[in-house]
Amino acid sequence: MADHRDAPERPAATTGYYAPHGGHPPQTDLLTDRARVTEAYTVIPRGVLRDIVTTVLPEWRDTRAWVLHRPVAGGAVTFSQTILEISPGGGSDDPEPQPEVEGLLFVMEGELDLTLDGAAHRLGPGGYAFVPPAAAWTLHAAGEQPARLHWLRKRHQPLPGRRPGPVVGREQDIEPSPMPGTEGRWRTTRLLDPQDVAYDMHVNIVTFEPGAVIPFSETHEMEHGLYVLQGKAVYRLNEDWVEVQEGDFLSLRAFCPQACYAGGPGPFRYLLYKDVNRQVML
Repeated sequence: MADHRDAPERPAATTGYYAPHGGHPPQTDLLTDRARVTEAYTVIPRGVLRDIVTTVLPEWRDTRAWVLHRPVAGGAVTFSQTILEISPGGGSDDPEPQPEVEGLLFVMEGELDLTLDGAAHRLGPGGYAFVPPAAAWTLHAAGEQPARLHWLRKRHQPLPGRRPGPVVGREQDIEPSPMPGTEGRWRTTRLLDPQDVAYDMHVNIVTFEPGAVIPFSETHEMEHGLYVLQGKAVYRLNEDWVEVQEGDFLSLRAFCPQACYAGGPGPFRYLLYKDVNRQVML
């Protein structure tokens, strides 16, 4: 694998998706940062995603991973979220060690060859795939540059007679749904069918034009993993105002109050996970 220890901060790719490239800060940098862990939420700024915090997953070859979220006591517990950086020729023939776990892949940079239940697909930036539980799949980097993608995982909650099927697509091919009363300044690109209750998680791309807002404190049972793909904003999290920018990650536990102002000068966009469509089990 390539040595990324001296890699500089990288701007968002031409697709508008910001992806980490690692590297290591100089000794002259200040220690002060925006990283924050509370009982209601966690903020991992992009400056944290350096070489020293990567891990190697045994199922993957020529791949390193930034684990953004894992279930922890006092935090969100329904999902994990990882950024994979796969060097050319790297990947996995048997990536998922738990057959009861479903996943969603979202590509930020590079190209990947995916086989999913026997069908072959080429994924580029904006490409995504929902991988049902117990599916047979492989994923390998194609081309001469590393591929960087999100891998969201969730233990599937079965629904009798309703097994979720595989989904492969591109964000660019989906018509966003505008929020009512916003003239399209707040809109959502839904990667999975929100009306199909076979799916117990949704992954969306939410877009705010400069100055657009979530005008109330959303307080709900769904957990969130939120990765900023583009732009900047000020987020209201529980009782705090937190500045976020492209490359930052937030995890929100259930019922964490949340709202935001998009700060401009360009769109504020993020990849959003939430758990949905199941009864509360007591």
